[in-house]
Amino acid sequence: MKTRKITGSRITLPADIYKRLSGKEVEIIETPEGVLLRPVEKAINRTRGFLKGKGSFTVGKFMNQKKNEKDMERL
Repeated sequence: MKTRKITGSRITLPADIYKRLSGKEVEIIETPEGVLLRPVEKAINRTRGFLKGKGSFTVGKFMNQKKNEKDMERL
């Protein structure tokens, strides 16, 4: 177990933890056991690639579909 002393309004993290979390947004959660730092995983990153190989829906097809919808609205 690694320990650090809190001084002022800053917390010094052990180097290996700092390297893993560096540049990431973290959620600070207070629990009965202590404080938890959890990296925030953006929804778009969680879902990226989940449809990979499941069809041939492309950005081009999506844009054409949206264009067709707008054309239909004008009628």
